[in-house]
Amino acid sequence: MDQKRLLVGGFTTQALRAYVPQFVNEVEDYVRSNATFHGEGGVCDISSVFSEISLYTAAGSLQGKEVRNSFDSTFATYYRHLDDGFAPVNFMFPWLPIPINLRRDRAQKVMAGLYTDIIKRRRTTGNQTDSNDMLWALMDAQYKDGTSIPDEEIANLMIALLMGGQHNTAASGTWVMLHLAHRPHLIEELYQEQINVMGSESLTFESLQKLTLHNNVIKETLRLHSPIHSIMRKVKTPMQIPDTDVVVPAGHILLAAPGVPSRDEEFFPNAMEWDPHRWDKQEQDENEEGDTIDYGYGAVSSKAAYSPYLPFGAGRHRCVGETFAYAQLGAILATLVRLLQWEQVDPEAPVPETDYSSMFSRPMHPATIRWKHRH
Repeated sequence: MDQKRLLVGGFTTQALRAYVPQFVNEVEDYVRSNATFHGEGGVCDISSVFSEISLYTAAGSLQGKEVRNSFDSTFATYYRHLDDGFAPVNFMFPWLPIPINLRRDRAQKVMAGLYTDIIKRRRTTGNQTDSNDMLWALMDAQYKDGTSIPDEEIANLMIALLMGGQHNTAASGTWVMLHLAHRPHLIEELYQEQINVMGSESLTFESLQKLTLHNNVIKETLRLHSPIHSIMRKVKTPMQIPDTDVVVPAGHILLAAPGVPSRDEEFFPNAMEWDPHRWDKQEQDENEEGDTIDYGYGAVSSKAAYSPYLPFGAGRHRCVGETFAYAQLGAILATLVRLLQWEQVDPEAPVPETDYSSMFSRPMHPATIRWKHRH
């Protein structure tokens, strides 16, 4: 919990103000330089595209320039090997000596070593550019007892941040693109919203908050496609289920599925229909009901656990990077809307079904769109 408190320093409003222009630059560079988007138009696997963009935007903002520059070569390979470790079998037998786990463990050691080398160089040279990335925040931070964070722990926290943020953004962003591909008129609504709100000005953290439809597209996508479909908690002491005689013994595992209440007709009429405009007049309970609690890493709504909309969890284990995720997804979406138009490849094909074979709610293949540059 103390480590979560330290991570909050990298997700402040001041930090997000600096991150948003970086997100925009990464997307612009990708669309301009990647072979996928050469020519006037074409077809692409948006799942692969969004996976790369989310990796580069997360690395370039939170991780620092040295890490971002390495993703063109060394880090990218090892990251894929770490990513392969998210296999269902590893939730029961994480240390099985199978090839994906051997590659995973080697990648973890190598990436941790690369991070510690960067940390050592930074300690020698100092923060000469006044950078505000997460690595500097952790290097300068202390635990509550006054001790500094060991370099090895900083390295592992940075790996965890990159893995967690990239997975969720890549999956959620892919769903956003696929749903919009089935409704090209909404893409034009989004484009017009940018013109109305920003004119010819560049995207900023403040202007991003004013792009109501952009934010509602993300919220509606997270409602139908919760980034993590299963959340498990271990019962530490016997726990009685309210209004029943049932007591869950200590040591048992409880599983929550955030996607179940968010698809319930009681809370969301026509729940299985993807409709961003359902949020136009929706009360924002979490921000407006008032009661908050601080678990040691910043105040969060104490009533969030009772909400049917829980894409980032609730309580003391609520995702610490929630505000970062919304800003990252919003900036990527806004930039792609400004640069591209897209639609589904097969006019008769539905949105792909969900692939539940890993802990992340990804779309089944093919996740393809037809795109063209906006002029």
